[in-house]
Amino acid sequence: MIDFLVRNIFKPHPELLVFITVAFGFLVGKLRWKAIGLGAVTGCLIVGLVFGAQFKITIDGTVKNLFFTMFLFALGYKVGPQFFRGLKRDGLPQVLNAVIVCVTGLLVSWGFAVMLGYGPGLSAGLLGGALTQSAVIGVAQDAIGNLPGLSPSEITEQQNLVAVGYAVTYPLGTILCAMLLANVLPRLYRRNLAAESAQLAKELDAPSDDPDLHEGYYEVVLRAYTIQRPDLVGRTIDDFENQQKSLGHRIYLTRIRRDGAIIEHTQQTVLAAGDVVAVSALRGSLVEFDARTHIGPEADDVELLGYQTENLHVVASEKAQLGKTIAELRAEPFMVGVYIDKLYRSGAEFPYRLSTQLERGDTLILSGPKRLVDPAGRAIGKPVPTSFATDMIWVGLGIFLGGCLGIPALTAGGVPISLSTSGGALIMGLVFGWIRGRYPTYGNVPPGAQWFMDTLGLCLFVAVVGLNAGPSFTSGLASAGWGLLIWGAVITLIPLLVGFLVGHHIQKIRFPILMGVLAGGQTTTAAIGAVNEESKSQVPTLGYTIPYAVSNVLLTIWGAVIVLLNH
Repeated sequence: MIDFLVRNIFKPHPELLVFITVAFGFLVGKLRWKAIGLGAVTGCLIVGLVFGAQFKITIDGTVKNLFFTMFLFALGYKVGPQFFRGLKRDGLPQVLNAVIVCVTGLLVSWGFAVMLGYGPGLSAGLLGGALTQSAVIGVAQDAIGNLPGLSPSEITEQQNLVAVGYAVTYPLGTILCAMLLANVLPRLYRRNLAAESAQLAKELDAPSDDPDLHEGYYEVVLRAYTIQRPDLVGRTIDDFENQQKSLGHRIYLTRIRRDGAIIEHTQQTVLAAGDVVAVSALRGSLVEFDARTHIGPEADDVELLGYQTENLHVVASEKAQLGKTIAELRAEPFMVGVYIDKLYRSGAEFPYRLSTQLERGDTLILSGPKRLVDPAGRAIGKPVPTSFATDMIWVGLGIFLGGCLGIPALTAGGVPISLSTSGGALIMGLVFGWIRGRYPTYGNVPPGAQWFMDTLGLCLFVAVVGLNAGPSFTSGLASAGWGLLIWGAVITLIPLLVGFLVGHHIQKIRFPILMGVLAGGQTTTAAIGAVNEESKSQVPTLGYTIPYAVSNVLLTIWGAVIVLLNH
């Protein structure tokens, strides 16, 4: 069967082998235990190694370089705004902790590699897997290809050993990181993550009396009622809405039918008996208010309730609004009748609180009547059309300029040192992502396109790496020994423990936030998932985004650094 597949399908059409590897890799990546899973990247590498050992077909290196360069640009583009945001004063404690974790990880990896006599390939694989940073594979392989004094066969051998070291150490590294942060450290210090996260959430929201930020916040309802209550007659819309706001309700009168016709109205329009009013509110607010008692009977008015609503994506850029909390933003006059459905930061949904400050580059999804949402969007920043078209001029130019930036090399001790084209793409991705955050009308790369370049780009790359390394995987593992697994586990734990001791005892970072900081510092997505699950809250994610952005850059660069240190 294998001979038939090789002779008739995979050898004449190696691209088909790549795609079937990715398909099975994503399937293997779905294997989970609680909140911990292998993930698509590790799944693709494992399946690639297995298929490579069976079919023994080499894939052109240009293919993997293409996907890896695309991945690194997308990675930089995604974390760029948050990376530069972390360099500001209020983000520096989290940045410092992330740097401590990353530097400790590099030093420990280097020390063990020297002690064990590992070459550049196995050293880089050990670092990448233990610190759960997949981008190390490509950067390290590029660096190995530039080392002087190695024959082509030696270069290939060392490059394949990167995949061996990563494949052995990554799964356990992911599991240990998640268990340490979600279970072990909280229990050792007798901390209840769920209780502390709930308390922290209350403290974060304490400065505001706005009660909207809870699960029901997203349940905006629209109803119509006929005014029959005498105490409403003669009052202005503004007076009614301010009264409800003082009582902790977000209830708005968005349209009025009077004497059979829908009338133009402002906040100063005076309500009259028999008016049919469209009421926009949070479900919980409307239930507590009991509109039938305080306004009148409910009406079924299709035309009144059928006005155009809008969900508008707005990138925060107006200086007057930056730095305001969500609670302060809600108090602005232009936010009357407008709701914030979601907030995205660094390309990912951000679990904001009432005390969350608006940052440049944040994307808010506003909802409400079109006539109210559009002005609110312009007051906050730049409304961005939800186009699915990617600005390929922006992407192509960014990758090209980044690649050109990475070509020049300096020589130190006879070893050429450069960013490499992939490293240059990462740096330019950071810059272009930062520019996009400041000027959101440029360079539209919708989430689907980012996912394709980021996740699928990396998976296709590691699938090719696995296929090419598969034939030598068994011999490489035999030469490294299963002790590689133990040393990898130690390297996973030491940087986290150092970061924890500094963060807890010196920096005094709140426990749930610190768990998020450490998960971000080791770029372990499974770990923040496990911490959030144990916390029964998204609060730890508040500490995740800045360290994740910084560590993605540093750990990726470490792939080249450790190759040079162990050459």
